[in-house]
Amino acid sequence: MPAINIGINETDRKKIADGLSHLLADSFTLYLITHNFHWNVTGPHFNSLHAMFMDQYTEQWNALDIIAERIRALGFPAPGSYKEFIELSSIKEVTSVPTANEMVKILVEAQEATARTARSLFDVVDAANDQPTADLLTQRLDVHEKTAWMLRSILA
Repeated sequence: MPAINIGINETDRKKIADGLSHLLADSFTLYLITHNFHWNVTGPHFNSLHAMFMDQYTEQWNALDIIAERIRALGFPAPGSYKEFIELSSIKEVTSVPTANEMVKILVEAQEATARTARSLFDVVDAANDQPTADLLTQRLDVHEKTAWMLRSILA
């Protein structure tokens, strides 16, 4: 395979890909939790939460491919196993079926954790002059911060 010559040295590309791997792991864990809650939510707000969780996990699912493909464009393999995601994610698995209110609280925390992971990459991305990754991060931050706000509003 020909060497990659996109104007970002290999060391910086590796740092960015490693950071994006953490973001991918957080994003996948968030996706899985949200889909689980969609399946298992109960209570008086079932219809609205069930539909909202579906919208959220659908958006998250589509984002996974974008993040993984950016890692690949930088020249590194994207993580893709549960084992890798568990090791890389800052979000803990949810193995129980919490109440609807607890589900919303957990999702707020997971959305915010994913936003923090995305935000933590800007220093290395900016130093490497990597605008495509910066754009991806900005778009993901917008989604996670807005979704966290909407979920927090349910708890008010």
